[in-house]
Amino acid sequence: NNWDLVAAINGVIPQENGILQSSFSSEASQASMYGPPSQSEAADAAAGGAAPPASSSSSSSSPPSSSTSRQPRMLNFRVEYRQRTVELVLEEGSAVGEIKQILETELGVPVSKMQLKGWKSGDVSDSTVMRSLHLPKNNSLYVLTPDIAPTTASPVTAYASDALQDSLNQNFLLVISHREAQRDYSLNFPGSRTIQEVKRNISDLTNIPVRHQQWEGWPASASDDSMTLAASGISYPCHHLSVCRRSSTANAQEPTEECADVHMISDSEGDDFEDASEFGVDDSEMFGMGSSTCRKSPMMPENSENEADALLHFTAEFSSRYGETHPMFFIGTLEAASQEAFYGKARDRKLLAIYLHNDDSVLSNVFCSQMMCADSIVSYLSQNFITWAWDVTKEANKARLLTMCTRHFGSVVTQTIRTYKTDQFPLLLIVMGKRTSNEVLNVIQGNTTVDELMMRLMGAMEIFTAQQQEDIKDEDEREARETVKREQDEAYRLSLEADRKKREAQEKEEAEQVRLEQMRKEQEEEKEAIRLSLEQALPPEPAEEAGEQISKLRIRTPSGEFLERRFLGSCKLQVLFDFVASKGYPFEGFKLLTTFPRRNVSDVSDTHTHTHTHTHTHTPNMNQFCSYIYII
Repeated sequence: NNWDLVAAINGVIPQENGILQSSFSSEASQASMYGPPSQSEAADAAAGGAAPPASSSSSSSSPPSSSTSRQPRMLNFRVEYRQRTVELVLEEGSAVGEIKQILETELGVPVSKMQLKGWKSGDVSDSTVMRSLHLPKNNSLYVLTPDIAPTTASPVTAYASDALQDSLNQNFLLVISHREAQRDYSLNFPGSRTIQEVKRNISDLTNIPVRHQQWEGWPASASDDSMTLAASGISYPCHHLSVCRRSSTANAQEPTEECADVHMISDSEGDDFEDASEFGVDDSEMFGMGSSTCRKSPMMPENSENEADALLHFTAEFSSRYGETHPMFFIGTLEAASQEAFYGKARDRKLLAIYLHNDDSVLSNVFCSQMMCADSIVSYLSQNFITWAWDVTKEANKARLLTMCTRHFGSVVTQTIRTYKTDQFPLLLIVMGKRTSNEVLNVIQGNTTVDELMMRLMGAMEIFTAQQQEDIKDEDEREARETVKREQDEAYRLSLEADRKKREAQEKEEAEQVRLEQMRKEQEEEKEAIRLSLEQALPPEPAEEAGEQISKLRIRTPSGEFLERRFLGSCKLQVLFDFVASKGYPFEGFKLLTTFPRRNVSDVSDTHTHTHTHTHTHTPNMNQFCSYIYII
């Protein structure tokens, strides 16, 4: 290969996995992004960098050496404002406000009245550092100035500017035909989406890398992949395109373009190749060609009985190889990781990221050191994912993984993992839990970039967030129903308790009434028995013609009735009291009073006789004598 390292590596790596970019091809990559390379540039690239391409922007004609300090990453911006287009190049560490300051000078629009749109993450503040946005190499933005009316000097120009602004807010339907699969995709994209982003989405759908895509149907004005759909000249509202994989013959005829498209460790298209020594990885280890003596131990021991111990060994080995900055791997079984991610409350659920490592793949070291250890990826995975890892280098460990996947995700996922070749590892499976089953949203292969990895993770999060909101709504409704049911059950229980207490009180009251009635009856029976005994114990009423002195008493009762009886003068007052008691007026509850003079007979001692108590006494010449007494 004439000492051309890139050509040598591309000769042994499958075309879809060729991911290296030589240090001399950065300008060729940039040229392929904004237009076809010139014949001299193609010849220079094909010569393997023997003569660097001449450029007015190049400050050195010699190829960079490993001792050269790493240059800051530059970002290209294409900004559209009405009928004008401004192209800018800024360092990744610059703030968004610096773009507005440059645009203020170029466009004459005050920063305070300028709205910079087109960011993938939505509106951003002027103080935001662009490095935190994880932007690709080439970006397309547009400026809105709602407070500034369009100039009336040129109605045609103003109309064109307004039409462009409207197009940026419109949705375009792209009907894309995949010729090999004989399948059509109908996709909606906003007008602010770039052609490059469309091609990346098609890469996810068809598994055809962007550099191997061959398109038909783009208008002649769509010469730059960084152009927005609104400015590309496609038909509205629907435009038809077709795509297929570029044939190997075409690749052979365009060696310069292929070389420019091949990239290894860049955050976006066209980044310069970074020296592996900057990351503590030597060349042999980076390309997977190092001897077994370079590694202290495998990532995971073979036939480990305890999965937790195997993952502890994996985490320790990962840290020793690639540093302490890496995702926090879940220590436990795959089932436990699934439980942690899927089966908590809806608000606490997360996606499950399953990282499958293979030391035999040429991509493993690069993917681990550049993707899995990138601060942005580590932070995003830690916040939104439960990350579980496994090493499939050994066949026994791979068979064990397939068994676990079959048990938890079904045979389809297992068969999908089987289809991937060793050179396509590592894999990152994004799994989302559903009500009835677990679904694999995405399978990310090792031949990707940080930007592509972040975009696919964010895409999976969008799908998960939509599903999570539905689950939260359903869970809240279910909890509300259960709360109402609990309240109804509690109210029913309290009602039953109140009815029980009321019934017990009523039964107690009835029992008390029965008891009192029984007591009253017993008392009445006792009184009646006493009355009858007193009535039977009374001496017989003497006749009027008896020889002894007789007192005839007339007694008025409280009801107005009168009782009359004759008594011997020698009888004691107790006989009178017994007579009155035998008529239902016991001595304990009533008093006997004489009419005149008024006197309480009940107070007289029982030892007195009637002769001492009567107001008048019989005389032998009187046939009757009646003394009036009333009862109170």
